[in-house]
Amino acid sequence: MNWKGKILLVLGISLMAWLVYAQYGLKFRVSDKEAKRKFLKAGITLFTETIDVGGSKLHYAKTGSDTLPTLFFVHGSPGSWVKYARFLRDTDLLKKFRIVSVDRPGFGYSQFSDVKSLQEQSHIISALLARLKNGKPIYAIGRSYGGPMIVKLAVDNPGIFSGLVLLAAALDPAAEKPEKWRPILFKSPLNYFVPGAWKQSNKEIWYLKEELKTLAPGFSTITCPIYVLHGDNDGLVPVSNAAYAKKMFVNAKSVTVTIIPRANHFFSDHNYELIKKTLMGLY
Repeated sequence: MNWKGKILLVLGISLMAWLVYAQYGLKFRVSDKEAKRKFLKAGITLFTETIDVGGSKLHYAKTGSDTLPTLFFVHGSPGSWVKYARFLRDTDLLKKFRIVSVDRPGFGYSQFSDVKSLQEQSHIISALLARLKNGKPIYAIGRSYGGPMIVKLAVDNPGIFSGLVLLAAALDPAAEKPEKWRPILFKSPLNYFVPGAWKQSNKEIWYLKEELKTLAPGFSTITCPIYVLHGDNDGLVPVSNAAYAKKMFVNAKSVTVTIIPRANHFFSDHNYELIKKTLMGLY
């Protein structure tokens, strides 16, 4: 075999290896068994469950006493409940709160790869919120795509939340600049080469702009306190979203905006104590 043939062979093998990896890698999830083992090692009991909502499976994780107020975490795109594992293990938070983190429909172990609209996801997750009611306050925390998700949940379930915490939340349709390459991927065989959870992320982000336009009138129906945290160097979800939130939550009891200097879209990974302080002050 000459050198050209060898190069083609290597490229072919590499392409096939990537195709296999794309089907099984980057799912951003951990098995319940492994997660429970890690939590138990830290002295925390982790409860996980998958519920059926009209034929759709919704998976979530929970720590803490069911008699306490609830912190309800919703991840971005892509992601899973594991994104908030550190919060679920935090003994200071667990003295005050029951902590729940959900796999949004299509991610984690909530029918992975079955992409749902914001409206469909809200319908499914709302069933879990109804189950969690214990007569105590529920506070929702949403990061990035999880931001509009908790706003939609608040709109669809009036009065269910006692506060919303928005972390680098994508709220403003005008700030969304859908990349034209996205549908080229998910509407063609090229989608097979997109790894793991990025497949459904690519698709739902493409449709987010129009969904945010539909969501906009609902902001005025929300009356609970709002806490907005955003990095001023966010290259994925512009910091202008914070001003949009301030403008749109016209009937909220209060809107507290914290802009984090020199922080990018992933500030929540590096500013744990700041977010924890916000959560500790909720109740």
